[in-house]
Amino acid sequence: MAFDTTGFEPADGGRYIPISEHGLIGDLRTTALVGTNGTIDWYCCPRFDAPSVFGSILDADRGGSFELAAEVPTRTRQFYFPDTNVLITRFFAADGVAEIQDFMPVADESPEAARHRLIRRVICVRGTLPFRARIAPRFGYGAEAHTTHLDGHTAVFRSPSLTLALTATAPLESDGLDVWSRFKLLEGESNVFALDQIGDSVPARSCPRAEAQEQAEATVRFWRHWLAASRYHGRWREMVNRSALMLKLLTYAPTGAIVAAPTTSLPEQIGGERNWDYRYVWVRDAAFCVYAMLRLGFTSEAEAFMGFISERGILRGTGESGPLQIMYGIDGRTELPEYELPHLEGYLGSAPVRVGNAATGQLQLDIYGALIDSIYLYDKWGQPISSDRWDEVGAVVDWLCEHWDQPDEGIWETRVGRKNFVYSRLMCWVALERAIRMANHRGLPADLPRWRESRDAIYRQIMRRGWSAERGAFVQGLDDHVLDASLLMMPMAKFVSPTDPKWLSTLDALTTDLVSDSLVYRYDPTASPDGLRGLEGTFSICSFWYVEALARAGRLEEARLAFEKMLTYANHLGLFAEEIGPTGEQLGNFPQAFTHLSLISAAFNLDRALG
Repeated sequence: MAFDTTGFEPADGGRYIPISEHGLIGDLRTTALVGTNGTIDWYCCPRFDAPSVFGSILDADRGGSFELAAEVPTRTRQFYFPDTNVLITRFFAADGVAEIQDFMPVADESPEAARHRLIRRVICVRGTLPFRARIAPRFGYGAEAHTTHLDGHTAVFRSPSLTLALTATAPLESDGLDVWSRFKLLEGESNVFALDQIGDSVPARSCPRAEAQEQAEATVRFWRHWLAASRYHGRWREMVNRSALMLKLLTYAPTGAIVAAPTTSLPEQIGGERNWDYRYVWVRDAAFCVYAMLRLGFTSEAEAFMGFISERGILRGTGESGPLQIMYGIDGRTELPEYELPHLEGYLGSAPVRVGNAATGQLQLDIYGALIDSIYLYDKWGQPISSDRWDEVGAVVDWLCEHWDQPDEGIWETRVGRKNFVYSRLMCWVALERAIRMANHRGLPADLPRWRESRDAIYRQIMRRGWSAERGAFVQGLDDHVLDASLLMMPMAKFVSPTDPKWLSTLDALTTDLVSDSLVYRYDPTASPDGLRGLEGTFSICSFWYVEALARAGRLEEARLAFEKMLTYANHLGLFAEEIGPTGEQLGNFPQAFTHLSLISAAFNLDRALG
């Protein structure tokens, strides 16, 4: 899948390109965004949540970048090497055609794994083309000073917290801060740039052309071998495969953690304040990822996440709000203090730029259902639950029996105070219902009378107070009248039949109030204030939930059309940010795991329904 950027005009006079004009590469420890213009404008080293080295997507002047492009007018096309996360950006000019191959070799657990090597191969495939490169790291989110030492074809960038080495086959120049190169390639010629993290035990090394070729081939083999385990062979195989590859890129291999997105502070509204750091493990997002991976047959990823839950004692938490936090660091840490970076202007001036996330202190009861459902599915499709993990699940369910009937901040992390959200009640019901299923299936010890009593009380409360006869729909909060797209999960969670008259009426109401074309808004912030200024785009995960709800209701033609329309909002590589703006632009952190896992689920279930 490729995209022609002929006539493409970057936003803000060329200082920023649209969020969607990027591809993602990574090594299961960190990632980098590569623009269609050949610039790496986001890269954190050595891991997802480390400070940025290249961050010009958040400040074109102070963020730092790795520019690499032809020095003559060109048009570009960008695509992934088939069935891999090796990214190719092609430059078409009057006198020739060339391409950049960007990738990060996937290391094992050896000392070499600390290298975090980023390789850029420039190859002229026709004619001749002149190129320029400018490597301008800005450590610590652009706030940390560094020195640059150039020795022939190697440049070492040294800051107090991190040292990087650039090796190149092209000639390099430096001004003591940045490094640049200019060179011309004839047909068949190539140059290589490799950026390595180095330290006392990991020295700098060169990256000759032959070694770059070998590492490119090894990286292709890794991704293709991994993807070969997929069991999906349906109508939308290319999009599902790309989504699976993207979810794998967002996995932190050392712990099995899955981040919500690899970026921070990409705005939900240009110029607005809805800018958040998503480089952490949301229990909800990661648990749904487990479902998507299990659906496709990737049991090792589900096993790794279950290991993250067990080894970090996630289910044994003792916080003020309950056993679980809504999110954790990729190493399992619980403290993620939120602060602002006032020296960065933000993408297209969308300030503030935030690091950390204050939502860690929120109570979001739905996460209990998401996590226990993922444990139930792993017990069903992966490995039977262990006795120790069952003891942890039992303790959590016992806690939930005492605490499900209280207000919380809800799935959308509102910052206006707690409320009795119906979706939170729904997922508490899921937690209890799935735990009861596991206990019955495995013959495991449990206080089943108490669990059933709580489960049934939640069901009756939702049916009595979560249903609005006035709206003819299930609503956002108890005794409320506001609609909420999270309730599209009701039939998928098996709380209500997808053809129940109350549900079909709810689906119609959601279609009328929250659906625009195939796009779905989470809720109406004017009717249900969330404590933040401004509006936002449609939320892509809700759009795929809508597709699945239509399919389960038997409205297959509508579902298929809505799904095909949603695919047109993907970027040129098949990637989605979290939201879609009024004119189809991608907004928010990019790419977002939540959206891609819901795409997989919608494709799987729609394909099965179509037969």
